Amino acid sequence: MDFDVKKEVQNYYGEIAKKKTCCSCQEISRAQRNYDGDYLENIPEDAIKASLGCANPLVFAELKEGETVLDLGSGGGIDVLMSSKFVGKTGKIYGLDMTDEMLELANKNKEKMGVENVEFIKGFIENIPLEDKTVDAIISNCVINLTEDKTKALSEAYRVLKDGGRLAIADVVSLRPVSPEIKKQAQLWAGCISGAIPIEDYKLILKNIGFKDISIEPVHIYTKAIIDGLDFDKTLISKENLEEMDGAFAGAHIKAYKN
Repeated sequence: MDFDVKKEVQNYYGEIAKKKTCCSCQEISRAQRNYDGDYLENIPEDAIKASLGCANPLVFAELKEGETVLDLGSGGGIDVLMSSKFVGKTGKIYGLDMTDEMLELANKNKEKMGVENVEFIKGFIENIPLEDKTVDAIISNCVINLTEDKTKALSEAYRVLKDGGRLAIADVVSLRPVSPEIKKQAQLWAGCISGAIPIEDYKLILKNIGFKDISIEPVHIYTKAIIDGLDFDKTLISKENLEEMDGAFAGAHIKAYKN
């Protein structure tokens, strides 16, 4: 790779956090595609505008009152703030992000919503700053694909989960092979395309770490129309590559348990 993936991702999402107030229809329509109205109720508009997820992990996370939950790559805070409704005052939601601008935005959204069971922390998903076996459930939305070391990130998730805890994440997966140049585009890495891996590879990583009862279900196929709506500079990608990506990726529900 002739670019630093982590730095590229930080810069990309830092810029999105800065410009979130001038983005409107595209970001809101993406959030509306992933979440129905009940989930978005009382969520600050700036959190909705900064939403860059590929599905809704909360529909299958089965969060319960009193649980401790961790969101990997929490961005502007939308999934954390929605989760706070499920765990109640006796629960706790951590939002982990590596980008200062997103953490600042998330904390502003937390203040607007007035929730007290939420804490946003800075760190990397490959080195989670929490103790072993302290979390009941881990959620994440279109983030694991952004790391080059998926095994390390998912091993860290396994470490901080309590015995019997669950991983319930939405992520982009690859449905068929694509040209090597697509996997090497910095814009497409940050845009949650290039780092996506096949479903069977994802399952194998989870299995080798120790996760059980693994399920991966594609729920949003990335058609050309959806890819055209993603926030990256299409002029840097060849027409042939854009056409090749049509239907080659999908947002998926991924669930697994720690015994």
